[in-house]
Amino acid sequence: MNARTRQLTGWAALLASVLVCALGGWSYAQARGDHTLSYAEARDAALTDGRRHLARLTTMDGKDARSVRAGLTAWLGSSTGALHDRLESTRKQDTAALTESGTTARGKVTDAALTALDERAGTAALIATVDVEITDRGGRPGTERKRFEATLVRTGDGWKVKALDALPVGGGA
Repeated sequence: MNARTRQLTGWAALLASVLVCALGGWSYAQARGDHTLSYAEARDAALTDGRRHLARLTTMDGKDARSVRAGLTAWLGSSTGALHDRLESTRKQDTAALTESGTTARGKVTDAALTALDERAGTAALIATVDVEITDRGGRPGTERKRFEATLVRTGDGWKVKALDALPVGGGA
């Protein structure tokens, strides 16, 4: 290989490197401005927050009044809108009833999916299956499988539950 061939090969390699870098930069810029990326990020955030808040709303430590009050405070932190207002208005009665029952419940979201997401309005619909481990005052354990439909709303603190409805389980055709 003579000097001229080596020089042309070097220039060709440099040109190829510049083209690859330019293509990578263009591709990154396209993806960065892509609406589907921001939509996917919003979807993932809503799903993550919805799962976390649903687990919290199906969990309660009823061993004493202090634990119940902490559980109700967690419920309020996971909710917004009409659900938050309803929980706030029944807080005293709920504290008494839950403390008296002494029941402890631990909710674990086993599966969840968004059925709707409106980024502009800041709303989403979530369906989920939750296994709730319940232990009564006597220490007898049990597990209930529950299905829920939740309406989520984007707030300054992330997505929170605005409405929560229990769905029937089983009873297939």
